Amino acid sequence: MGNRLQNRLFLGKAIILLGPRQSGKTTLVKMLLRQMGERVLELNGDEPDVRALLDGCTSTRLRTLLGDRQLLFIDEAQRIPDIGLTLKLVTDQIPEVQAIATGSSSFALNERTAEPLTGRKFEFMLYPLSFAELVAHHGLLEEKRLLEHRLLYGSYPEIVTSAGMEEELVRLLAGSYLYRDLLTLEQIKKPVLLEKILRALALQVGSEVSFLEIGRLVGADSQTVERYIDLLEKAFVLFRLPALARNVRNEIRKGKKFYFIDNGIRNAIIGNFTPLVGRTDTGALWENYLVSERFKFLANTTTDAAVYFWRTAQQQEIDYIEERQQKLYAFEFKWNVQKRGVRFPKTFLRNYDCAGAVVITPDNYEDFLMSL
Repeated sequence: MGNRLQNRLFLGKAIILLGPRQSGKTTLVKMLLRQMGERVLELNGDEPDVRALLDGCTSTRLRTLLGDRQLLFIDEAQRIPDIGLTLKLVTDQIPEVQAIATGSSSFALNERTAEPLTGRKFEFMLYPLSFAELVAHHGLLEEKRLLEHRLLYGSYPEIVTSAGMEEELVRLLAGSYLYRDLLTLEQIKKPVLLEKILRALALQVGSEVSFLEIGRLVGADSQTVERYIDLLEKAFVLFRLPALARNVRNEIRKGKKFYFIDNGIRNAIIGNFTPLVGRTDTGALWENYLVSERFKFLANTTTDAAVYFWRTAQQQEIDYIEERQQKLYAFEFKWNVQKRGVRFPKTFLRNYDCAGAVVITPDNYEDFLMSL
């Protein structure tokens, strides 16, 4: 990621780096800037005086603030009113200065930069550490030995580097940092309802989700549930997997599943960090881990792929389907290695031209998470 960012510097466009809080955005940018040795003005949108300083800022005022700096770095930029216009002024009126902004909520930063920065920005996403990145750091054997640890605590940078404090830190992360932006929005009027929806989704990982059914569980209408879930997606807590439906009459056409960007956050929400032995949700943890890690791999490699699950009204299903270069690849996820006799539904194989169908287990998952 660092090389990709560096290759986009000083090309006449702002650089926007999005991702969840504590995923390493600030650290990455600061490391890059130290290596370059450029003169930098660093500002943090969490600070009230910074927000006041940039509110309604003109190009003349910006030039005064920047002085002889060559780079403007604004952290947590989604907190600054009209940040899109500020970045546009720098890009258009002070082209010798490179603007870099980070944000932990796509709903705020994207909305505020979309129109002003049309054609004027490079956008990147940074997620918690991926399996491929961790393998590159300390090797495949060591990372495979840590599989249960990842299923329980996830792979946020601070969690990975804080042996012995994982549970305390991931609970803190889930309890404060992740919701921080959400709870400042006018749309989130009931924090307790948000927590109930999250818990309901955490208990339904791997299952098809109905907004109406969750609404019944938490005591809210389906429109409110849908709006809250949409905000959770934009805050990088969740992402969705839609149903594939093209050929078969009884396919589920408008189905959707939701997965957590990080397993540790999911476990913190339900308050369960007990070892895998004896857990009833090991299959769900395994599925969430594989889908989220594959999601990060595709994003980090900028692979153009559409992803789905598949199910019929008769409960025939496939956990995960990927479409690349107009070819479909089907995957089933099984934690229990003994269950090798998995058969893909004949209905799917007859109706779709499937380029590959693979069962992913703890024995072979590294190929799925590191290659196309």
